[in-house]
Amino acid sequence: MNRILIIAPNWIGDAVMSQPLLLNLKAIYPQSQIDVLASPWVTPIYRACAEAHEVIEARLEHKQLQWGLRKQLAKQLKLNQYDACFVLPNSLKSALIPWLANIPLRIGYRGEMRFGLINFALDNPSKLHRPPMANHYLALCNVIDHAEEIDTNQPVDPKLNLSLSAKQFISTKLQAAAIDEKSIYVLCPGAEYGATKRWPIEHFATLAQQLIVNEADAQVILLGSKSDHALGERIRTQKSNTLKIHNWCGETSLDEAIALIGMSKALVSNDSGLMHIGAALKIPQVAIFGSSDPHHTPPLSDKAKVIWLNLPCSPCHKRECPLGHLKCLKDISPATVLGAIQTLR
Repeated sequence: MNRILIIAPNWIGDAVMSQPLLLNLKAIYPQSQIDVLASPWVTPIYRACAEAHEVIEARLEHKQLQWGLRKQLAKQLKLNQYDACFVLPNSLKSALIPWLANIPLRIGYRGEMRFGLINFALDNPSKLHRPPMANHYLALCNVIDHAEEIDTNQPVDPKLNLSLSAKQFISTKLQAAAIDEKSIYVLCPGAEYGATKRWPIEHFATLAQQLIVNEADAQVILLGSKSDHALGERIRTQKSNTLKIHNWCGETSLDEAIALIGMSKALVSNDSGLMHIGAALKIPQVAIFGSSDPHHTPPLSDKAKVIWLNLPCSPCHKRECPLGHLKCLKDISPATVLGAIQTLR
């Protein structure tokens, strides 16, 4: 194959976990050009993938058909004469563009009655036997005809590269705030999914204070989206030493957030896209799990420590605690997380 198109998933974490698929396609077809069609919020992930030749940004909205835009994109992509397309989302609409573009091999998992749109398909595994997402995407390589079948049971670790321009921007921002690049702890209090993935704000605030007390030079940066800014302010102002806690939620682009995480001493996060970025950058990290399953979406790094209580009621995969107590997160103490950080050094 000379040209391959990837239809990217819409979540940051899933985008990170698709990188091993790109890496293996490049190994199978070293002369190939791999392009990625992605929405604006995940394009920075693919710009950080060395295997991606061109990242094509398209404002494809969640749960919107956007038929006119999809036809227009298909017309443009048809000119590139792709040999194959890997459709990573399971939706019907995600398979429309490669079908309209007449790409011969359209590879993906079965889903949403897209028979014919996907002409080389794998069955989706059951929810009880789901592999890690990186392996899930990597298994699509075995649909195509090549010499050696890939063992998708083996652990695979995504890898991202830092943008030099974003790193320079962050260095300048740190200097302006009088923050030593070698003293940064990044805490990520948000999780787009909902409250059952968010470690309590009070715990984050206590952990931030303990980090500052334990290390005279420590600086804590709170990182997340604009919607996390209010969470960050509550953490920053809840205790003393507020001058060493910096709320940057909503103040960086995703490229810049990747660079900041890559420069940090350690990362503490919920099960979120930023957690997967930290893992792909091989940063020492503690990942806190509540309602989700760390066997399915773990941080894929030997520098990551997962904290999950594995209560009888979890993983429930609910956005709100069905029992009303949220013990799966509240019972994880700041002291436990701090101890985990200290073991990473």
